[in-house]
Amino acid sequence: MKNQLVVLAYSIYLPIALLLTWYVAKTLFKNSIVYMKDIFPSRDDVAIATNSLFRIGFYLLNIGFALFILKMNYIANAQGTIEALSYKIGGFSVYLGIMLFLNMYLFFRGRRVAKHSLK
Repeated sequence: MKNQLVVLAYSIYLPIALLLTWYVAKTLFKNSIVYMKDIFPSRDDVAIATNSLFRIGFYLLNIGFALFILKMNYIANAQGTIEALSYKIGGFSVYLGIMLFLNMYLFFRGRRVAKHSLK
């Protein structure tokens, strides 16, 4: 029974972590292409390629981290399962938020540097 709770927790955590990563990446990189095109004016191919590379890096970092923190210790009952899941999903959500803002910072910084170099 105890191992079943751990397997259940894994089977809930992994899809949620992957879906959160996918949703954040989809939203971020759909909108960030505007900044990339501003950073690389009249070079749409470079802007799209750079945006794609950022997206791949985002997926690798976040899915890697989600798997890195996967291990759940002994779970005794349903309450323990819920608590372990809330800890893992909450922590991963905070991490994703930090990564989102870090990427936004990089986009804004790149835009500022590009605008400054045009002057």
